[in-house]
Amino acid sequence: MTEARIYLVDDNDGFRESTAWLLETAGFEVQAYASGPAFLDAYAGERHGTEPCCLVSDIRMPLMSGLQLQEELRRRGIGLPLVFVTAHGDVPLAVEAMRKGASNFLEKPFSDEAVIDAIRAAIVNARNHAGSEAGDDRLAKLSPRERQVMDLVVASKPNKIIADVLGISVKTVELHRSNMMNKLGVRSLPELMKVALGHG
Repeated sequence: MTEARIYLVDDNDGFRESTAWLLETAGFEVQAYASGPAFLDAYAGERHGTEPCCLVSDIRMPLMSGLQLQEELRRRGIGLPLVFVTAHGDVPLAVEAMRKGASNFLEKPFSDEAVIDAIRAAIVNARNHAGSEAGDDRLAKLSPRERQVMDLVVASKPNKIIADVLGISVKTVELHRSNMMNKLGVRSLPELMKVALGHG
């Protein structure tokens, strides 16, 4: 049984093929597309079961950018967890994408572990937001802002990026982070990851 289905959208053939191979080796089922429209056409014709899914998309592409794809998914009411991959110069775009609901962004080149961890965290966050936290009452104690901070901390984002994504100061991020850790009863990032992943 595969761990999850990954939709990979990138116009770079070499990157798409190597990333698809990496993800398949890690146990994911991968469907790869060279453009946003190709993915949307295929996705619209699919029968969707209950298996976990995640969309991994480049930000800068011809025909339809990653941000336009994100907007179109939102317009159609498709709530796929979304991880963006981006060249270094696209970080402000990626921050904007996270403000609009993307789970994470990774700068190319990234390690094998980074993309696999980002996908798993995106799927877990989507599952938690859908209300299937396996009954962990601690997560229910968090304010919406603390929950956003937790998701970004779990996505391995530093406080500066979290501040940019949420449009708040680094000091405010530190305050929310401290409150969130106290409410969850955790003292370290590994402990926080366990709670967020439902193993705490």
